[in-house]
Amino acid sequence: MGASAELVDSDFELPPRSPGQLFRARFREDKIAMASLVFIGLLVLMAIFAPLVVSIVGGPDPDARDTGALDPLFATPTGPSADHLFGVDQLGRDVFSRVVYGARVSLTVAFAATFFATVFGVIAGLLAGYFRGWVDSLISRSVDVLLAIPYLLLATGLASACTLAQTKGGGSGCLGGLVKPGLGVVIFVISFTSWTYMARIVRGQILSMREKEFIEASRSMGSTDARIVFSELLPNLTAPIIVYSSILIPQVILYEAALSFLGVGVTDKPSWGQMISDATPNFSTAWWYMLFPGIALVLTVLAFNFVGDAMQDALNPRKRRS
Repeated sequence: MGASAELVDSDFELPPRSPGQLFRARFREDKIAMASLVFIGLLVLMAIFAPLVVSIVGGPDPDARDTGALDPLFATPTGPSADHLFGVDQLGRDVFSRVVYGARVSLTVAFAATFFATVFGVIAGLLAGYFRGWVDSLISRSVDVLLAIPYLLLATGLASACTLAQTKGGGSGCLGGLVKPGLGVVIFVISFTSWTYMARIVRGQILSMREKEFIEASRSMGSTDARIVFSELLPNLTAPIIVYSSILIPQVILYEAALSFLGVGVTDKPSWGQMISDATPNFSTAWWYMLFPGIALVLTVLAFNFVGDAMQDALNPRKRRS
């Protein structure tokens, strides 16, 4: 009994911790996630300082063509060497430089498209869940229609249409010139086809919270709908929004790679998906051209997935670790 009483007393003597402190403590317990977070940080730094990284290893510009690096007899790509760490492609371009610069494209699209999809999805979910009625019907039916269409097929069609509009319209692009081929089209297409799941998640959360006591108390005090939505409901959605956003990022990276692989994504800058597409016909003789961008893509997606899963566990108050 004495030992039990001491144990209880010691438990009560523990200083209270804020939700942020609890989140950090739980997240640090996942060593794989911590290692993945370090990898993502290094990847972001590599993308930001891509010219410096390439110059340190003595690599050329990613679009520079070195015909002297090709096989002298058949003008075919050559493998890794002291001058070209990851070899060269069929045009004599340095694969290492293109992989490093390709990280810029993947991360730019991932963060930008995830941000826009999250913002639009949260707004749509808030409106549908709180106001219900015809607003909910309109938004929910729009979500159902978009989910019924294969997202990759829809994205390919939208990207192709914007590229065609750019070609025939003298550079006008889509939406009156607001969206133009390249990064802009890819970010727009991925955002347009990725907000639906966020909207459904937020709508479900709002429907379960809008009738709770603290919302009724806020209404009784004369709070406006805008105040209730942004001051009462939205702060309680922080955890699911963060979790789903972190899970959406690796999906967006694969999404961009798929579009670039199909030739309707980023074509004016080095892209991992585009590199894999270009390497496909030559894989049997130039394996390095597909291997290195493929490894970069796999490791990046895995790192973001590990971090997303760890954040989901850390933000879940019912999570119990053995």
